[in-house]
Formats: sequence, structure tokens, C-alpha cells
Amino acid sequence: MTFIGPTAPPDLHVMSYNIRRRMPRLPRRSRDAWSGRKHLIAALLQAELPSLLGVQEALLDQSRFVGECLGPSYARVGHGRNANREGEASPIFYDSARLELVDWHQFALSNTPLVPGSRSWGNRVPRAVVQAEFRDLATGVEFRAFNTHFDHLSAAARLQSARMLTRLVRQASGPVIVTGDANADVDSAPYRELMYNAGLVDAWLMPNRRLSDDFTTFSNYHPPKVGGKRIDWLLVKGGIEVKAMGINTARFEGAAPSDHEPVQAVLRMRAVSTSPAPAAATSHA
Repeated sequence: MTFIGPTAPPDLHVMSYNIRRRMPRLPRRSRDAWSGRKHLIAALLQAELPSLLGVQEALLDQSRFVGECLGPSYARVGHGRNANREGEASPIFYDSARLELVDWHQFALSNTPLVPGSRSWGNRVPRAVVQAEFRDLATGVEFRAFNTHFDHLSAAARLQSARMLTRLVRQASGPVIVTGDANADVDSAPYRELMYNAGLVDAWLMPNRRLSDDFTTFSNYHPPKVGGKRIDWLLVKGGIEVKAMGINTARFEGAAPSDHEPVQAVLRMRAVSTSPAPAAATSHA
């Protein structure tokens, strides 16, 4: 049951997936129980094997599990959003056989982004964004990826988070990929902020090939529904071609792996020359 599956260069398979945090004190047979869902998450990830994966709502044990599902060539960046760097995380997983990590940072979505666990703008829990710079070993392209999870209650916090993300995106000189659960639909102020002020483009609107209907991305374990809210976004900037795009509504004997559907795309970025650069002139004091 493969939706996209592994891709060969120069194509790059990117996924955004809210895997739903492990909730305590649930009935054993609840659809939300991690013990009953984790093998479904494993089956989906092992079928898809994206080269770049932005995950939301991952506790530490869940992050470790995702990494095990993907295999030994995968690594991750990002830690918990709390002050002690524990709790829910929005890590970026990447296939190190394809992508070389150049640098990465995690910022709190707040007025003090360098203070882990800091909160502003009315959000009751900390929120964060992970920024990672990669070099595609197959093509030489360098790009920047962001993965985030906006607040679920405060509209003001979501808009301010989008404005902070705009500032980070505008600092990037090359291609940009943004994945995340925005907790907002595509007619919202945060979406308009990222489209108009960050210069991002919604990958859903620009594929050469659409792989699914316009499903809601938050199904809450119900059957797929066409025409609902699309709150999980995959946004791009910088001359990225969207070869294919879709919302993966995979079910396993009727069961959904998460309350969100993964959003997936096949992207292509222009290759750069690998010929050596001219030697720089040197100066002497």
C-alpha cells in the first residue's frame, strides 16, 4: 500500500506528518491508544520512506520509534519544546545517505526565541520551530527546511508564529521547504502571512500530478472526508518544482495510524554545478 514510496534523484520525497502524541490513561481499545497505532505508523513509514520528514507531536519515545521505522541511514534534529528540552517535539528526520546536514537550530515561537520553553502571544503551552540546512548529496543543491506546530487555541499566537516564521524564511538565500501542522485552514491569516510576506507557495496548488482528492488533513480517525480543513501544510519557495502532491489517507483494515493524514510531495530542485570554483585571490598584509 504505497502512496509515493522512495524516489530517485533528482526527485526528493518530502512528508509532513502529525503522528499524535502518546496519550496517558486511555481505554485499551481506544483508537487513540499509541499501543494500538504504532504498528500502523510503522507500516506507513516503511512503505513511504521519505527522504525528508517533518513530524509533529512526537514524544521522545515516539521520535525514537519513528527513527527505527525509517532505518539506520536516517537521522533527526529537534528536541522537546519544554524548557528542559523534553515534551512534545517537531523533529525533522532525513536520510543521511541522500542529505547532508549542514546546520540546524530550534527556536521557541515566542518573543524570546532563544529561550527554550518560552511562551508569548497567548499560547498556553510552548511551541517551537526546527530549522535545518541540508546539502543534497545527489544534486549539490543546498536548501533550508522548517518544521513546526502552531498553537491549537490562540488565533493570535498562530498569526504571530507565522510572522516569526516569515522572518526566518526571508533569511534563507536558497530553496525553502516548510512542513507543519498549522492548526489553521488555508483561508486563515497565518496562511496569508506566509504566502504574501514570506513568499512561500502552497505545494498543493502547484503539482504536475495530484495524487489524491482535497481531503481534510485532520480526520480524527474517521474515514477520509473530501473538502474539509487542510491544516497540515507543505510550502515551498525558491524555484522548487512540485512533481506530485497528495494527502495520504491510508487505512489498515479500516484503522487510521493517526488523527492526521500525512501530506506528501515529490519535489525537484535545480541541480548546481559540481565543478570546482575558481581560486579566490589572496591578499597579504
